Amino acid sequence: QVQLVESGGGAARVGGSLRLSCHVPISDFSSEAMGWFRQVAGGQRELVVSITGTDWTHYANFVRDRFIIPRDNALSVVYLEMKALKRKDSGVYYCKAIRSDSWGQETQVTVSS
Repeated sequence: QVQLVESGGGAARVGGSLRLSCHVPISDFSSEAMGWFRQVAGGQRELVVSITGTDWTHYANFVRDRFIIPRDNALSVVYLEMKALKRKDSGVYYCKAIRSDSWGQETQVTVSS
């Protein structure tokens, strides 16, 4: 396992945008499947979106058409770009290197009106 380093997040207004970054310090990042998960207040940790090494993506219905998960293989970084944010998007977000079973340290996202 490796320690993934998250950055970004913070506070945003309803309807606004935020971007999270996750640096993955592994040599074969380009082939690694990555995911973003979140845990909202009172809820379980849930998958938000994932991307494979061949760029196949899977989105949870609650973020479809609002969030995207681009990756930069040269930098070994995966992003979570969030737009049209809703209050219920508030929570703690985690990135995960799925095959390596490694997690980021968590990032808080707070959406308010």
